[in-house]
Parts: sequence; structure tokens; C-alpha cells
Amino acid sequence: MTTQIGATRLTHVQCLPADAPLAVAWQQAAADIRARLAPWPSDETSSHWRLYAETPASAGKGDVVWWPLAPQGGAGTAALVQIDAWRAAGAVVLCSHALAEGQVQDTLYTADGVYRVAGADDPAFFPAFAAFLDCGLVPHDALVLARAWRTDGSHARPEDAHTLGAWPTVLETFPTVLGQVPSPGRFPACPSRLGLYPVLPDADWCERMADLQVGTVQLRIKDPAHPALRAEIERTVAAGRRVTRNSAWFINDHWREAAQANAYGVHLGQEDMAALSADEVATLLASGMRLGISTHGYYEILAAHHFRPSYLAVGAVFPTTTKVIATAPQGLAKLARYVKLIAPHYPLVAIGGIDAGNLAQVLDTGVACAAVVRAVTEAADVPAAVKSMQQAFAQRA
Repeated sequence: MTTQIGATRLTHVQCLPADAPLAVAWQQAAADIRARLAPWPSDETSSHWRLYAETPASAGKGDVVWWPLAPQGGAGTAALVQIDAWRAAGAVVLCSHALAEGQVQDTLYTADGVYRVAGADDPAFFPAFAAFLDCGLVPHDALVLARAWRTDGSHARPEDAHTLGAWPTVLETFPTVLGQVPSPGRFPACPSRLGLYPVLPDADWCERMADLQVGTVQLRIKDPAHPALRAEIERTVAAGRRVTRNSAWFINDHWREAAQANAYGVHLGQEDMAALSADEVATLLASGMRLGISTHGYYEILAAHHFRPSYLAVGAVFPTTTKVIATAPQGLAKLARYVKLIAPHYPLVAIGGIDAGNLAQVLDTGVACAAVVRAVTEAADVPAAVKSMQQAFAQRA
């Protein structure tokens, strides 16, 4: 469906009922906001959405129902039954209620999960939500971007207007993700420019990187029952200590074994981090190791930010065969916006499908670290490949 409003065009969103004054106002405001987000790549494969200004008689796939609740209220039993029925039919339901001092709490129900955030209220929230859906964002990412939006424009950096339009890039305006265990404090810092970051399957490969004096490396052994797991970690930690400059070597997943081996740092996936108890997160912080967390979009970035890690990884930038990722590739346009949002606060690692052929495009976004796998492990001449990619980083330092 396509909606034309003046010179502005929404291609993936329609506010309904089309003749309802509120829906008409939302559509106009959303189109105006969408125009301010340019330039933004067009994606004809993005989902189409119908956003309801009135509670519909029925809702299914592609429908978004906003169900504002009374101040300090919550969904009662009857409401939850209705929400579950809509979700089962594939609809998205957004429930909001007012908190104190201009704050609002949102609960977004989708077929895949429930997402809860708290942030500042703004009169342009729902049109902004519609505009970000029109950009192809998944609903939970569109939600946090819309809550970051400010009518006064304080959500965006004026110096980025010519490249990113009014896209939200000020982290302080974004909402807080609710429902996570308490954060025990900020994890130790790591270098702000981590550079080339090979992610490797065993200690043999890691030792080869030490021979080449690669400053940032990750050992990624996914099998927790690997018979030589502890030995592989210990060898990798020892190899990292042979790197004489800016050594920042990480162990993927196995944080207890990494702590026992006195590793520099660990990298955890979003689901792995969410599975930790408050005591486990506190133990991880007390180990003194650096922490990197994987993210796949804005909501997950905010969830990771809650724990104040040492760095954030975002991806997959491009399609990748090395890992099954539920989310679509992020692309360079999103990566450039992530850099503006995250880099003032954390080192940012781009990951997923990056190789020597597209590394220059990745670095053009301003990111200062890129994780690679096959670009190293499948290189015909490993030392030459590593040196070439390191030079690409050095040219932008």
C-alpha cells in the first residue's frame, strides 16, 4: 500500500480508519517525520503495517493496535485475553501507561516476544513510531527510536543533519529496557579503536595471530562439552600475552573458564547475557575481565547498555554463513547510525559478513573495529591478508 501526502510518501504504513481525524493526523505527522529521516535506502521487501487509531474488531498479521491504558493502570484479565488472541493471529499490540514526571512505560506484544521500556513522553511519539516502521525497522526497534524522538529536535546531532537527517543519535534520549537483572556497575574499559578483530575457532589459529602481533582476537568455541575447552582457553590467553601492543583478547561464551585462566575479556551473546542471574553478573564484573556483548538492533543495544559493557558488537552487517542469525542483515546505513549513537560511549565492533572486499565500505561508516572470520581462516596467504586489513584501519586512524 502507498500513501501520498503532499510531496511526502509513506510506502509501508497506513493509519486506519482512513477517515478518522486521529488517523489522518497520525498519517500526516508520520509522513513529515519520515521525510526528515532521509537519506534512507528504499527496501521493497519491508513489511507493510496497518496502524489503528481505534480499537479494531479483529487484528492479524500486519496490524498494529495501540492500546493506551489509564494512568498507573495495567492490562486486566479481559485485556490480556484479547491481547493474546491478537498476538496469536500475528498482530502487534502496544500498551502504554503514564508514569510520574512526564515518563511513560510501553509494553510491546508481538508473536515473537514481549518488550518493555520506559522513557519520556512526547506528543510526536506515535507518528514517529509509524515513520520508523515505514523505514523497515522491526516493531521493537521502531518503538525505542520513537521514544527517543523529541519534538524539539534534541534527539539528533545538528552536525549530522546533512548525512543522517533527523535520525535519533543521542543516547540520552532513548528509553530504558525494563525487566533485566540489576547492573552491578561499569565493566573495565578496553581500547577505543580495537581495529581488526579475527574471531577464530581454536587456539592454533589464535597462536598464529599472536605470531602476527594482532592486537584484538576472539576464541570462539561454541561447544560447551569440547573435550579440550580449558586447554584451548589457557593456550589462547597465553598467546595473547605475547602481543606486545594493545593486546585485547577475548573468549566467547565461556566466562567462568575464562576467569579461571585470567583472560583479558569475554564476549557474550544477547541471549547468554540475558540468562545470567544478578549474582552471576556481579561475579563477572568482580573478575575484572572486559565484557563485549552482541546486539542485532536498537532494542538489543539498549538492553546491552544497561550492563555498561566494555564494548558493543552490532551485526550482522552483511549476510553471513558462519552463524545463524534470526535478524536480517543490518546494512551500512544502519551501521553508520549505530556509530553515531554508540561510539561516544563505547567502542563499537561491526561483525557479520565482513571481508577484505567490503572492509573499506565498513570503515567509511566511521566504525573503528571490524570482526572477521573467513577473511582470515580462508585466506590463501594469512599474513598478507592480515597485514592488508590492518593497513586499511591504519589509514583511517
